[in-house]
Amino acid sequence: MEDQMRTEIPYAEIAETLKKALDLRGSPVAVKLAKSPEGIPEGVGPIEETVRHCQMISRARLDGAIFYATADKHVCMGGGWALGLKELTQSLRSGEFYYKLGKFESWAACMRTIRQVPHVPELETYATVYAPLEKTPFDPHVVVIVANPRAMLKLAQAALYQLGGRIESTMSGIQSVCADATALPYLTGRINYSLGCDGSRRFSGIENDELVMGIPAEILPEFARSLTIVTGAPGSVK
Repeated sequence: MEDQMRTEIPYAEIAETLKKALDLRGSPVAVKLAKSPEGIPEGVGPIEETVRHCQMISRARLDGAIFYATADKHVCMGGGWALGLKELTQSLRSGEFYYKLGKFESWAACMRTIRQVPHVPELETYATVYAPLEKTPFDPHVVVIVANPRAMLKLAQAALYQLGGRIESTMSGIQSVCADATALPYLTGRINYSLGCDGSRRFSGIENDELVMGIPAEILPEFARSLTIVTGAPGSVK
């Protein structure tokens, strides 16, 4: 299979660790960016509706759905572009799109923001594939977690457990689930946190007290091990 891991990772076991340690609402979501039809796992069917990436994340997270989505099933142009499924439209490139939504002082301010949005090269992705982590039939590229601030604190502590240091995340209040929590971890191999965005909160059921983060799948085993340690530490808030 395209992009199969060399090391077998116990996804169901890791998912249970994450859900228990963080008291998650729903599941961590496995996401794969398939580069060709051959990258679609056997037995995984297409989504029927045309929706947003953040909505697809919620279906896997809260409903346990497993499916893939080609570019024509992604209604959000910004999300489809960030994930490498679509080309950037002129209205997004120029800054007009977000300016019309009232979120920036000028087209130039919008343009500067869009130019810095993490994004997979245009048209490099054939389809995005989704599953709750405990049931994933494929090796994901990124695992997306939606959780409350306390859970995000524990995830930050797990990220620093082995080497220490500081958490550095990048976000802009737009394209949070697609660019911040999926594309950036995929491109850089680093975890990334996001405050969410208006679109994901309006359309995908992310609550006002929930944040979003993405974890590169390759580091899941060490991450889960560290999470168990830090949540059980004497100084840890329960």
